[in-house]
Amino acid sequence: MTEQPNTTSFPFSLERPTSPQDAENFCSALSGTMEALLSVIEMETDLVRSGKLKAAGALQPDKARLIHEYTRGMMTAKEHAVALGNLAPAATQSLRRQHGEFQPVLRINLAVLSTARDVANSIVSTVAKVAGAKNANAPTTYGRNGAAPTGPQSARGIAVNQAL
Repeated sequence: MTEQPNTTSFPFSLERPTSPQDAENFCSALSGTMEALLSVIEMETDLVRSGKLKAAGALQPDKARLIHEYTRGMMTAKEHAVALGNLAPAATQSLRRQHGEFQPVLRINLAVLSTARDVANSIVSTVAKVAGAKNANAPTTYGRNGAAPTGPQSARGIAVNQAL
């Protein structure tokens, strides 16, 4: 069972900003969350590309927490876009630009993870087919007790986990 992110504490306020300082603080905190998430995603991408899947998996708790914060922050920013734009236009514009630069990095990460999953599935499927093919070479004559042989049996003990 995976641990659910803590939904009670965010590095930014979920309330509508009422002053320029509130808006600046929100944008700064959300920008920090985006930078931290970007760093974790880039590390994960590099580790997966170099075949260090266990090390990449160790990043999952931080990545999940940061994704939760980022998603909630973007939803809050969308809800309060007018107030943020009026109270801190430069910070809001910077946040929009950073969000736009963030999207290509996410696409690269998803492509790398998808490729790794496809390669792993291919390897496991090949092993399962080979293991199942070995049973196909079993004798097709009657056994010592006179019983007819059973047909080829599928491989046992091999499972494919689709989650990465």
